[in-house]
Amino acid sequence: QFYKLLLGVSGISVEKNITLDSATRIELSCRLDDKHFHFKSVQVTWKRGNETIRHINKTENSWSIQLTILDNSKLGSYNCTLKGEQELSAVFHLQVPKIEGKEKAIVSYEGDTAVMICKSSGHTPIAWTWYMTNGSEQIAINDSLLADKYAINRMSANVTHLKISKLTKEDGGVYWCEAAFELGKSKGKLKLKVLSIMVPLKPFLAIVVEAVILVAIVFLCEMYSKKRAKRA
Repeated sequence: QFYKLLLGVSGISVEKNITLDSATRIELSCRLDDKHFHFKSVQVTWKRGNETIRHINKTENSWSIQLTILDNSKLGSYNCTLKGEQELSAVFHLQVPKIEGKEKAIVSYEGDTAVMICKSSGHTPIAWTWYMTNGSEQIAINDSLLADKYAINRMSANVTHLKISKLTKEDGGVYWCEAAFELGKSKGKLKLKVLSIMVPLKPFLAIVVEAVILVAIVFLCEMYSKKRAKRA
């Protein structure tokens, strides 16, 4: 697989995200924009962190490196820096697929059932694992041991569902879905908020109280009016 970035603006680093889920061989290339072809002397450096990587000069204005990605130790950011009349740079970010969770909190009520969903678009995980947060720890959810509480369903190769039944206040919090790929693992974050059944009733109860008070005021006013009438 071949990936290329075009360098053209001094002081601005162009970036490219590359998603990889399995072992592969790739080539990364930096190429000067046409307006910089007049550079007479260019010093090119490829680095991953502090590690300098030897490049292959394919053409007069293009510099490449070849990588064999067998595990996640080769993932990360690869920087290409060109120093000539100006300094130009580019960064390739090699990463495992990102997992799609839900940004907004899932809201449900005590006694109800909540369903959380995670997706991996375009890439198929080897396995899925769900975790719940307990303080600073992440505890794996074993639905076979707590079948009456949790149910994990792999709806398709790229989608997983976690169903939590008989919700209590203690079920609220942060949950994680983890997808395992050949090159590493990736997590998605979801938040569950469990409310008391009294929460949706509060506005109704407030209206009822207001109505009772209003009726009581009207009744007292009528009684007072009748008493005044009798006295008169």
